[in-house]
Order: sequence, then C-alpha cells, then structure tokens
Amino acid sequence: MGANNAAAADQAKPIVLVVEPSILARLVLCDYLRDCQYRVLEASNSEEALAILGESGLSINVVLSEVQLPGEVDGFSLMRSLRKSHPQVRVILAGSVDKAADAAGELCEEGPLLSKPYDQSLVVDRIKRLLAAAKAQEP
Repeated sequence: MGANNAAAADQAKPIVLVVEPSILARLVLCDYLRDCQYRVLEASNSEEALAILGESGLSINVVLSEVQLPGEVDGFSLMRSLRKSHPQVRVILAGSVDKAADAAGELCEEGPLLSKPYDQSLVVDRIKRLLAAAKAQEP
C-alpha cells in the first residue's frame, strides 16, 4: 500500500479520545484500541481533552473519560460540556465509583459506567455499538 493509500486508510478510521489520568492504564488501553484499528488521541485531564476537542479539523467519534480527573473539571463536567459543544460525539464514562452510575446513565448512550480496571474487549464492544448507533442515525 502506498503512502497516500495508507494515509487515506488512517483518515477513515473512527477517532477515539481517551481521557485517563493513569499513564499506565491509558497506555495499555490506547495501544489496544490502536490494534483494533481506531485512531486514538490521549489526554490525562479535562483541560487537555478540551484543547484536543477544540482543534479544528478533528472529527472525534467517541470520548472515553475517567470519572475522577485531576483539576477543577471532573469527567462528569467534561461530558456535560461536551454534550453542549459537540452533541454528535458519543461518550463513555469509566470509573470505580459506584454512586456515579446514575449520573453517568444520564450522559452515556450505552449504559451507565464502565468499571475499572478496563476490560478491553468490553470497551471495544461499547465503542462499536456507539458507532453503529451513530451511523444508523445519519440521514
């Protein structure tokens, strides 16, 4: 495959933004998602995620965020902001906080909350379902 064909194929891949403060958890999950043929962007906190989301030319399909993020904006606030500014983007919240499940249920299309540590196959299954639902809603 030529360089132009490879670049075009890469551009056609769905883009997933992973917002995870744990370097190790983020590295493992992002590598797995790349192996599953997703274009993956990484952020360690909500400020980095918002900067990535604000870049022009990026059409992010799914944002997966940890609930408990460092800084003033947690995962819930990030997703609420995302809902207003990028309503077409599908969201997944992840964390180990049981009481957060109800709030996550209001923000996420495919069930409330993914638990941590990440079950990688469950994450990919959730992403596939979100992308399929988004495609079904296209005119």
